[in-house]
Amino acid sequence: MARERSEGDLPMTLPLRPVIAITMGDPAGIGPEITVKALAVQEIYDISRPLVIGDLSAMREGSRVAKLSLGLRPVQALSGSCFEYGTIDVLDLANVNVAELKMGQPQAMAGKASVEYIATAVRLAKRGEVDAIVTGPISKEAINKAGYEYPGHTEMLADLTETRDFAMMLVAGSLRVIHVTTHVAYKEVPDLITRERVLKTIRLAHETLRDLGFEKPRIAVAGLNPHRGEGGLFGREEIEQIAPAVEDAQRMSIDVTGPLPPDTVFVRARGGAFDIVVAMYHDQGHIPIKMAGLQWDQAAGRWTAVGGVNVSVGLPIIRTSVDHGTAYGKAGRREGTANPQSLIEAVRLAVQLAQRRNEKGKK
Repeated sequence: MARERSEGDLPMTLPLRPVIAITMGDPAGIGPEITVKALAVQEIYDISRPLVIGDLSAMREGSRVAKLSLGLRPVQALSGSCFEYGTIDVLDLANVNVAELKMGQPQAMAGKASVEYIATAVRLAKRGEVDAIVTGPISKEAINKAGYEYPGHTEMLADLTETRDFAMMLVAGSLRVIHVTTHVAYKEVPDLITRERVLKTIRLAHETLRDLGFEKPRIAVAGLNPHRGEGGLFGREEIEQIAPAVEDAQRMSIDVTGPLPPDTVFVRARGGAFDIVVAMYHDQGHIPIKMAGLQWDQAAGRWTAVGGVNVSVGLPIIRTSVDHGTAYGKAGRREGTANPQSLIEAVRLAVQLAQRRNEKGKK
């Protein structure tokens, strides 16, 4: 059982590292386990001041499953945190009854808890009490069971921050992808590929990479149709919507090329030709990112690499996330084999973005 401390045990130390709020994710998934594992890495405390927003009892279970003996320090406010390696500060919302929690299954209690962690983190970020938030995996089914009709994290965050222009960016190593559309049925995608939406996404890509330190980002725009439409033979979206948006962006002095054939543009980007690719729909962008960041070992029957980070761009706050789901099957077995790689990468990127924003604010 994890060791806990009260707020009065140690004096608070506040070195000049960004404060990162980590939401625990769905308590019935692998979120608590990978959170404990990520915070067992010394580097996370060397580069940041992490605060977990979650449920203390669920974090205890995560610690047991992870087979780690880190301390758990319940706090009621940021001021009670010590940010000391070896002891995890948990802003305890006490919103999970572990006796009723069914691990590995979507349920309303877990969905409601997941949303409350995110909403709390957003409030802290909007008030400037934390420099960035990093979100653990949630279940869309569970949050809908709880009565929240969000298709995903990104849309929820946009609603909570009252943001109109936003997009999802994925990062796996040197490959970066940003999406024009995300959580919609494929049959709806062509009608959503408009000149305005494509241009907005190109501009968000440009601004985000500038925030990451790219002086003149090189942006590629994928076509929607096979062979980028083959001159209208396979569709006219490239001619009527995508190419005009690219031309608009070029007139704004943005270094952008496209539309390019979607079956080769991601390979070129991974090889160094571009800094980011604008994808037209969810799977067009997600599949190359997952190929770059994930690795499955059939003989071992497990994922040996679980890399990749999700970034919400266009928000007034910084948010990164794991690029995977709740892994209910693994969580239900309580094997302790969940891989924290994506969460660790998400914290690193959140720190980088927070530091860049802080530097810009000083100029």
